[in-house]
Amino acid sequence: MSGRTTNRYAVGGLAAGAFAAGLLSAGILDLPHRSTAQEPRPATAMAGPPPNRPATTNPSTAGLYDLSEAFASVAERVKPSVVYIRSEGGSENRQRPRLQVPPGFERFFPYLPDGDQYQRSSGSGFVVSRDGFILTNAHVVDGAKTFTVRLLDRREYKARLIGADPSTDVAVLKIDAPNLTPAPLGDSDAARVGEWVLAVGNPLGENLTFTVTSGIISAKGRSLNLPGRSDRSIQDFIQTDAAINPGNSGGPLVSVRGEVVGMNSAIASQTGFYAGYGFAVPINLARQVMDQLVAHGRVDRAALGVLVRDATVNDAEYVGLPEIRGVLVQDFAEAGDAARKAGLEPGDIIIAIDEKSVEYTSQLQQRIAFRKPGESVRIEVARKGGVRKELSIPLQRVDDARLATRGAGSDSDDSSAASAAVGTLGIEVAPLDRVTAQQLELPQGLRGVVVADVRAGGPAFEQ
Repeated sequence: MSGRTTNRYAVGGLAAGAFAAGLLSAGILDLPHRSTAQEPRPATAMAGPPPNRPATTNPSTAGLYDLSEAFASVAERVKPSVVYIRSEGGSENRQRPRLQVPPGFERFFPYLPDGDQYQRSSGSGFVVSRDGFILTNAHVVDGAKTFTVRLLDRREYKARLIGADPSTDVAVLKIDAPNLTPAPLGDSDAARVGEWVLAVGNPLGENLTFTVTSGIISAKGRSLNLPGRSDRSIQDFIQTDAAINPGNSGGPLVSVRGEVVGMNSAIASQTGFYAGYGFAVPINLARQVMDQLVAHGRVDRAALGVLVRDATVNDAEYVGLPEIRGVLVQDFAEAGDAARKAGLEPGDIIIAIDEKSVEYTSQLQQRIAFRKPGESVRIEVARKGGVRKELSIPLQRVDDARLATRGAGSDSDDSSAASAAVGTLGIEVAPLDRVTAQQLELPQGLRGVVVADVRAGGPAFEQ
């Protein structure tokens, strides 16, 4: 995504007959996991196979026709769960995105300032329980005082904010309305790159509400340098090429099984509008946050009390890992005594939590953050010389021990945590931390910086 800026707002071709038949046989199943905001619902099936194909259907396009019918069936079942959210009020000091809108097109865009002290915006969300809980993005409701929710059947209700968690961009609203249709929540961990998905929401304001677009899951585990990102942010985005625009924020990303696998949250674009890159919060992460917001109105987190970053190729070689994966322990936070006493060391690479593999930092954060402080977790680490150790570490309250991520792309307040560019020489440097010094076998106490990258063609290139 080089050369692109990230903005928080949130295709098919000819398919083989066998693939289309597989889609048609998939039903909208019972919710695979029950959340605090959800209630049991009976298993439902798709309305059976699609209608008989017209007699004039060309056999060579029969698979495409069946695929089209499958998408239409999923859209029909999911759309009643999607809502249009209008947020109003707020502070004159609220920082609001500024869009470059061509003259005459202002009415199409949801983020329109109405004077310095009054703000108005819109977004999307989806119903997750029959008693009116609605899942959306935290930035959709950020700073607003009143919320209006419109359903597909045009009913409108005032909503109250149950809670919001900016660190994961998840918020929960509540309306009192009869005959609601909850969206089935799927398993984002089981979603695979290449799977078809539909994005449903309200792009560009009221004129394009309840729009459905299609695409595939392009990637998983993406981390974005979004405004307001901190060392407590948990970012594990699903990337999709389904068209997402301003106003889609908070809407569901739906699998061909009719289950929500993500919540649309951001786009990467030079203009602020769809350019082929959309990002969604995984529904498993959103569900964990939602359960705490509904139960307590806030999110309580636990942490290991260590400073970490994704492992690099040099880190993997240092500890004898055959592949590049895991999370490197750089140092201990101020309240990291428990982890230190349990035997964790700087330079260790965490490769598993409670026997579940850990590939990158956001995955580690999710496995840790929503556990109870004081609870112990089993951590498997890879250590210098090919040593493997399993440790039991009690978790700390997040107020006492911060789980920080350092490195390129991190918006840490500690300026030494991020790498810096040295334009004259055409190089990029990073601080010399304890782990890097150990790997390079440098004298203890030596200070300086490490060359992290060299610009091709620059003065230092090939020197």
